[in-house]
Amino acid sequence: MNFDNLHQILANLYQEMLPLCGNMIGVAKGLAGLGALFYVAYRVWQALSRAEPIDVFPLLRPFAIGLCIMFFPTLVLGTINAVMSPIVKGTNSILVSQTLDMKAYQKQKEDLEYEARVREGKAWLVDDQVYDQKMKELGITDAGEVVSMWGERLWYDIKMWFRQVIRDFFELLFNASALVIDTIRTFFLVVLAILGPIAFAFSVYDGFQSTLTQWIARYISVYLWLPISDIFSSILARIQVLMLQQDVALLENPNYIPDGSNGVYIVFLIIGIIGYFTIPSVAGWVIQAGGMGNATSA
Repeated sequence: MNFDNLHQILANLYQEMLPLCGNMIGVAKGLAGLGALFYVAYRVWQALSRAEPIDVFPLLRPFAIGLCIMFFPTLVLGTINAVMSPIVKGTNSILVSQTLDMKAYQKQKEDLEYEARVREGKAWLVDDQVYDQKMKELGITDAGEVVSMWGERLWYDIKMWFRQVIRDFFELLFNASALVIDTIRTFFLVVLAILGPIAFAFSVYDGFQSTLTQWIARYISVYLWLPISDIFSSILARIQVLMLQQDVALLENPNYIPDGSNGVYIVFLIIGIIGYFTIPSVAGWVIQAGGMGNATSA
């Protein structure tokens, strides 16, 4: 299963759903217009009742919000996405570089493991051609050795198959965890984008001013889930690179015989699976998405 294609589908889904926020612009303009009427009328009446000069600058706030609502897809979403996009590309480049290093060291490790088996005199454990050739060379009088080789090869294949199954299973869970986070992120961004004009419209009304900043903070916080996920994956990939470098250094020793164990790698996969679901909390550390405390203090 190619998880990269699934992540690309989610990215395309977000782009295709963005125009739907235009359906809410008409409703939001009505709400914002009514709110602007009350907003301006209340402050003008307050100033007149106190025989004070009318301060025009604060009265421009609802009109500025109205402009944002009218051009919401380009002025608001377009600006935020344009600012945040380099962050996504930068963290993704880090992940790609670490993944390429990991694949290179993995190939080097596999080659050295084969050479170690050849030095051990058991290349037939990992090479089918050598195994078949070895079997042809043995005659009937070597039946004991044939059975011994067959049993050792069978046990080795069973161990490798079981380890590979466990590894594939946890790698599937690891990739599925990343996909779950990306899917939830996409859903949240689509909902915030579609209902964004409504949030901006309500921010015109007194008592709801913090809705504007909370919407922006939540949108940016959710948007950061993907860069944080890439950074998290880069850290895990770097850990695996360091492990592979250590294995390569051991395999370069002519006296070292590999055991084929990958238990430490599986442990880090489990840590990664658990860590992926902490990404929303980490994003909240980067951007404080607000709460009732901020709402009541406005």
